[in-house]
Amino acid sequence: MRPAPPPQAIWSTEGAARGVQALSVWTERVHGHGEDAEPFVAHHWRTDQGLVAVFDGSGGAGAAPVWQDEDGVSHTGAWVGARIARLATDCWFREVAQDNEPLGPDSLHEYLSWFLAKAPQRRSKIGGTMRRQLPTTLAAVHYRVRKTDWRVELRPLWAGDSRAYVLTATDGLQVLTRDHTRESDALELLRTDPPMTNVVCADREFTVDTHDLAAFPLPCVLVAATDGYFGYVDTPADFEHLLLSTLGKASNESEWADLLRREVQGYTGDDASLALVALGHTDFRALRDAFERRYRELAELLQRDRPAVLDRTSARPGDAGAPGAAPADPRETHARIRAWQDQSWQAYRSGYETHLPPASEEHR
Repeated sequence: MRPAPPPQAIWSTEGAARGVQALSVWTERVHGHGEDAEPFVAHHWRTDQGLVAVFDGSGGAGAAPVWQDEDGVSHTGAWVGARIARLATDCWFREVAQDNEPLGPDSLHEYLSWFLAKAPQRRSKIGGTMRRQLPTTLAAVHYRVRKTDWRVELRPLWAGDSRAYVLTATDGLQVLTRDHTRESDALELLRTDPPMTNVVCADREFTVDTHDLAAFPLPCVLVAATDGYFGYVDTPADFEHLLLSTLGKASNESEWADLLRREVQGYTGDDASLALVALGHTDFRALRDAFERRYRELAELLQRDRPAVLDRTSARPGDAGAPGAAPADPRETHARIRAWQDQSWQAYRSGYETHLPPASEEHR
């Protein structure tokens, strides 16, 4: 019998000489049954364009088994759906790169629909409005570098609640996608985790959303991530802090990827995957040094009045969680945490939402 695949994987490349550095991280909570597909990262050198993307199979809506592999292991519709969506996205990008044509969300939708229609399916006897065939999220950024004016054209593409971002040393992390949920506030989404109103699937209509940022200045970092990364932190700013704190400790892309893997496995309650590409930095040291000031500013923001119960590295006497401290009133602790979250979010929100797309009427 073949050995089981590892429960995590990282990938990185050192393309700094041409201004492109990339990595991806994939982890699963249940060995052999992770419903995130492996992230997608590609750069087409001839046309100076690329794509980063992630896919999170929707386990609640697609929990029924639909396929059995050659070792007799059954996989859910969510597991299959995420991997089919990855294959479809891979083939779509190959056409985009080869033809050098700016194909949009409609063409990606066609690829996804065709591949899902050909995939193995098993109709469940359990019905309901939440059930889907081969359901998965998708979050991607298609980019095209313009060397004539040192800018990059960005086109995020998404369905569901995985997210795409742009990260810069001056403005920090800025979200490029809006979750397909009825709630749109990023802090409330952390607190409530509402159901999705749109996912890629085989049995119902779905949409691939998009909007364009025609001329974004270089250098920058593009990130796509599933909610295993950003859905289990204390505030939206903590995800940026994770990216920058691990960057500051790394000496190359591989070390950065491994630190991101180790950190997410320490706090997440889900499968987690991330795809990242840094554009326009001369080498890894230049990338790391560029974000030193931003990291210090962000760390100061997050530590300001942060309740000690949320700090895994220290605990002061008299605070909840401190050794020998008297038990705190849970209601008081909860209120302190919420007040600090609100304060932190209000200080961070305007920059984070600079490129937040407007809500589509059909997904409100």
